Amino acid sequence: MVKASTTESKTGMSSDAPNQAQIDYWNAGAGETWAALNDRLDRQLAPLGDAAMEALALQPGDRVLDVGCGCGHSSLALARAVGGTGQVTGIDVSRPMLDVARRRVPEGMESQLEFLEADAQSYSFETEAFDAVYSRFGVMFFADPAAAFRNLTSGLALRGRLSFVCWRSLAENAWMAVPRNAGLQHLPPAASGDPSAPGPFAFADARRIEAILVQGGYTNISISPFDTDIVLGRDLDEAVGMALKVGPLGAMLRETPQQLGTVSRVVREALTPYVRRDGVLLPAATWIVTANRASPWEPG
Repeated sequence: MVKASTTESKTGMSSDAPNQAQIDYWNAGAGETWAALNDRLDRQLAPLGDAAMEALALQPGDRVLDVGCGCGHSSLALARAVGGTGQVTGIDVSRPMLDVARRRVPEGMESQLEFLEADAQSYSFETEAFDAVYSRFGVMFFADPAAAFRNLTSGLALRGRLSFVCWRSLAENAWMAVPRNAGLQHLPPAASGDPSAPGPFAFADARRIEAILVQGGYTNISISPFDTDIVLGRDLDEAVGMALKVGPLGAMLRETPQQLGTVSRVVREALTPYVRRDGVLLPAATWIVTANRASPWEPG
């Protein structure tokens, strides 16, 4: 289904990959953490990913590319949706997460589901290899998102479908903002960087998403808010543990681990008001984005 260019290594990533910083990040502590916590993270994120998957309106036999597939939960769901006559390719830069994904492929599904360690911004896809492109929080990390989406377009059939879910702003996502803001009392001041830089909130601005997709060769673009509560943990202990390991606070603590004990206490206090009978629930805010590959004779 896919092929590497002659300038790429067997992993599909050249030594001067445009997203080298992200490749390094997701193959070190962050990738290992997500691999270890993959089942818990899937419980959190699956309802959001399901909304984007429903918008994709998959049919039996569809060929689907799962961008930023991580530990493969979304790829498995896609494979079930397209059935035995369909094909799903998961692509990600994180070897620790892909190792988990490959181990969980069920017997009998090996020919239907494959995983590719590669950078979706630069990988050489076969022309029109896919009927649909999907992503669950995997498209916000490209150094050049317009170039990345143009590259994805090259592998998408004419009028092929695109659907992804991405975060809105940090302020709207209490499940990440509440523990982060609590922890900041005891951590070095956070640098105020470019809000459009690669990262979880790079697609918070819907106008920017639309502009990127138009440049990438898409039409019929729809960007709709989708809000729900995320179960940060089944109880307070689990919620605190997750908050300390993933998201913005987790990233900061990997740089200042000596503050773990103090930050843990204030995060527990901050999350206590969100304890419910069915877990620790906090608001999450996303965009569900859909589009079609534009035909050469029509504008984006």
